Amino acid sequence: MANTQDFTAVFKDMMGSFPVDTKAMEDAFKTQSSLAEKLSSVNLDAATKSTELSAAWAQDALTKMQSLTAAKAEPADYAKSMTEFASASAETATEKMAAFAEIAKKVQTQTMELMLAAGKDMSEEMTAAAKKATTEVTAAAKKATAAAK
Repeated sequence: MANTQDFTAVFKDMMGSFPVDTKAMEDAFKTQSSLAEKLSSVNLDAATKSTELSAAWAQDALTKMQSLTAAKAEPADYAKSMTEFASASAETATEKMAAFAEIAKKVQTQTMELMLAAGKDMSEEMTAAAKKATTEVTAAAKKATAAAK
């Protein structure tokens, strides 16, 4: 049976020789967490408003059905009641769909604003990390050059 070599120590040494800026990783994590929190807030707000709108629409429809289901004296009154209900329902549907569109538009706008702001933050963090890495690599190269002389 062949023995497998334990590479744990080798990998620890190898990873230890790479400069890792944990501060940059922490900042990136915080930025990502903040973005996720803000996006969740936008989504939950939209879901709340959509649910309220749906409930109001249902309540409105049920209220309008009250007159539709009432007993009428003449058969023509049933047709008139049905026509009025259909007309009112169509008008309500137009209003409610416009309200849903406004909710969606607001979500889209807020999401784009958040994504643009996050992109700017991440770009600034990446620039700072790149500058720091360049400085460290330059210093290491100078040190290695000096040690070789």
